[in-house]
Formats: sequence, structure tokens, C-alpha cells
Amino acid sequence: MKSNQAPATAGPQVKRELRLEKRKLLLRDLVRDRWMYLMLLPGVLYFIVFKYVPMYGVTMAFQDYKPHTGFFGSPWVGFKHFERFFSEPQFWMLFRNTIILALYNLIFFFPLPIILALMLNELRRERFKRFVQTLIYIPHFVSWVVVVGIFYILFTTENGILNEIIYQITGEKIAFLLEKDWFRTMIVSQSIWKEVGWGTVIFLAALAGVDLQQYEAARIDGAGRWRQLWHITLPAIRSTIIILLILRLGNFLDSGFEQIFLMITPTNREVSEVFDTYVYTKGMTQAQYSYSAAVGLFKSFVGLILVLGSNWMAKRFGEEGVY
Repeated sequence: MKSNQAPATAGPQVKRELRLEKRKLLLRDLVRDRWMYLMLLPGVLYFIVFKYVPMYGVTMAFQDYKPHTGFFGSPWVGFKHFERFFSEPQFWMLFRNTIILALYNLIFFFPLPIILALMLNELRRERFKRFVQTLIYIPHFVSWVVVVGIFYILFTTENGILNEIIYQITGEKIAFLLEKDWFRTMIVSQSIWKEVGWGTVIFLAALAGVDLQQYEAARIDGAGRWRQLWHITLPAIRSTIIILLILRLGNFLDSGFEQIFLMITPTNREVSEVFDTYVYTKGMTQAQYSYSAAVGLFKSFVGLILVLGSNWMAKRFGEEGVY
């Protein structure tokens, strides 16, 4: 069998010939699959331009950045902005609010697409199944501005539809949009209504790959629907669930700026102010660019640790993980 590896004692001429051969093979593959690489090019350019190039802006977190002097002219200050952030009285409030919202989404939102996908997978009437899928996908394409507007129409104390119904029954109105006790419930409810249907797409695709002969064998052995679900369906999509959970933990501190920003009021700010809105306030409205970059970098660092840690745990338990 011919090997492309040069032996340790091979002379310079042999190594040069092997490198030349590898280049010819690479060029041949590029020419043969040129249209595939051409289709890949837009995605590669997108990540280079919008993901990798902006990474240089992270240096702003370690500078006293001034727009007129730029990255190269701004003085370096080390960890000054991080020290300021951790010593701010608002830090623990922001940390608490962000963590609680993240846990709410993880506990209440993450399992719902799995449950919904399992329920849709059990439907036998294809026409009805497609109708339900279309119905639950539609909210994903509605902007957060429209979603919050709908919730205002339903829950506002001034002629809100649901509040009017509550008033007719109890004689009182509930300030869902103003009271801080209702803020997190409203945020999670909006996320569920808007995104839970779209979240089923990947799980339905995973379920489509399950071998139907396994279900037939289980039925022959006397297994009912619940046993088939527990012993065949769930194990078949377990790796998909774990991978999506790992990716979800990477965005654990991302609470969703637009949604929360639209729902913040002076009366619920104590529970609604999170890292995302804090970065916007400091960076965009107060022009503290370096400080807001330090806060954003802290969030990214926590996300990186969570991804690495959860991926390591997944591999320890015998799963594939993300990488």
C-alpha cells in the first residue's frame, strides 16, 4: 500500500516530491468540486466578515477607547473596566436577573420543543400534522416589536382584552405589564409562544431518521406507545437533545435584548435590567464603549466556559458532544 508519509530518513528531494504530489491532489479536488466550494463561499465570507473580523474589537475592553484615536491610538488600561464592573453595586442585581431569566428559559422553554415534536410525531393524519406545524411555525417570523404589541393589547390595564375579561369576573384589573412579579412570567410566555414551534424543526428531523422496523419489532413484543416512546424514540434523539443543550448553554447569559428592552418599565426595572440592556445603556446611550465591551466580553467568557464544561461532561457520560 502506497503511503503519502515521508520516512524519517527520506532526503530533501523525496520530501519535495511528496509535497508537490499533495498539492496536485488538492488542486485536483478543488477543480473537481469547484461548484460545491463556490456554494460554500458565501457562508465562509459571512463568518469571516461578521464573526471573525469584529473579534478585534475585543481589545476595546482593555483600552480607554476614543473614537477619534481608534484602536491603535487609545491607551491600554488592562483590567480596569472589569474591576469597575465587578465592584459596581448593580453587578449582583444584573447577575441575579440574568441568571433567573436564563434558568426560567432552560427549565420551561427548552423541554417544550422536544415534547411538542414527540406529540407531532405521534399524529397519523399527515394533513392535520402539516396544518399544526404551519400554525406553530408562524410566530417565529413575527418580530419582537409585534409580539410585545400583541401582549400590550391583551394585557394592558387600559382596555386590554384579557384584563377586561378579568375585570368582568373579579371586578379588578391586574397590571401584568407594570408589576415586577409578572415580568419574568410574561417574558417566558412570549418566548414560548414565539419560538417553541420553530424549535421542533430539528427534533422532527431527528425523529424522521428513526428506523421504523424498531417500532414494528417493539409492537410484536407487546410494547405500547409509552414503552416505544421511552425505549426507542427518546434514545434515538438523545444525542440531538444533548448537542442543542450544550449550544443553549453557550448563550445562557443572552436574555434577548430586543424583547426585554421593549418590556422594561420604571416599575419593573428592578427585575428586568439584565446584562444585555446594561451594555446598551452604557455603550450606546452613555458612550462608555470600553466599559460596555468589557461587560460583553465577560458574558462571552462565561458562555465559553459553560460550553467547554458541558461538552466535557457529555463526553464523560458517553455522548458525542459538539466537538
